[in-house]
Amino acid sequence: MPAITYYMIHFKNYRWFVLALSIPLALTGCKGDLQEQTGKSGPKAITVGGLIIQPRLLENNILTTGNVISNEEVELRSEVPGRITAINFDEGSHVNKGSLLLKIDDRELQAQLKKLQVDEKQAKDDLYRKEKLLELKAVSQEEFDKAFNTHGIALAEIELIRTQISKTEIYAPFSGQIGLRQVSQGGFVSSSTLVARLQQTDPVKIDFAIPEKYRGKVQKGTRIKFRVEGIDSLFTGHIYAIEPKIDPTTRNVSLRALCPNPLGILIPGSFAKVDIVLDNIQNALVIPSEAIIPQMTGEKVFVCTNGKARSQIIQTGIRTEREVEVTEGLNPGDTLITTGLLQLREGAAVKTRLPK
Repeated sequence: MPAITYYMIHFKNYRWFVLALSIPLALTGCKGDLQEQTGKSGPKAITVGGLIIQPRLLENNILTTGNVISNEEVELRSEVPGRITAINFDEGSHVNKGSLLLKIDDRELQAQLKKLQVDEKQAKDDLYRKEKLLELKAVSQEEFDKAFNTHGIALAEIELIRTQISKTEIYAPFSGQIGLRQVSQGGFVSSSTLVARLQQTDPVKIDFAIPEKYRGKVQKGTRIKFRVEGIDSLFTGHIYAIEPKIDPTTRNVSLRALCPNPLGILIPGSFAKVDIVLDNIQNALVIPSEAIIPQMTGEKVFVCTNGKARSQIIQTGIRTEREVEVTEGLNPGDTLITTGLLQLREGAAVKTRLPK
């Protein structure tokens, strides 16, 4: 075999031999690099919202609705018919207890009073004479008794007419704010005619009702909080009266509370959203309701432990509009996961973002 042909054959075999050796080495090198990269980075951590649980005061309360009413309210009406001779108040003004608000013509009654006073004077003189004659036995006991009764009737008639005269004057029964008047001077009024309304608005009362199951948890002095439409302020008051009977139709019990109103901000008739504080729980563990995951066997949450998500079965207590009390399953200082719950699984790497 020529020498040049020998070397060409062997060189070709050597090239395939080197190529065969180089392929496994190359694959081995790529696998080593991939393993090195995976080992360095690992699975990517999930960013979630977190909350460090701290014990705090929890108010056990219930929400209901009610109405603001005046502490005292009266419709001013005349007890006797007649023509108005004087109106002594300004609409919408404050009046003091005992102030004369309205006067009705009483001239006819005053004339009757004068006549009765004269009759009483005559009856009194006659009684005096009969008394002296009785001492002298110049008149009988029967005549004296008749004179005595006549004088008594005269006094009673005077008292009656004076009572009728007093009804021609309307006085403020309490201090408060008077509303719009419905009559004019010179107008004729009867017992059915509304003159005006008088209201005492400091303090105000709040009427509301609660389900019968809460009746045993409220009593006189129980504190309430409430808001009214159009005012951002939160008002507080206390229950001072409880209806002794439960409404058989609604199964509710009616309550009434008092709230100071020195500035007159609260207006009678306003709609109130009432928050009744049943009791206070010290050192309660409270979590957001959206952090709870319902299960067939109960409820659970996720907590972050050493950068890993861990599920925890919990027992709950009082629920408010946005929060839930946890009675078992969590401890103070635990990091609760509050967002990103749909991405979590047991043992998943997490990075918690705590509120500032």
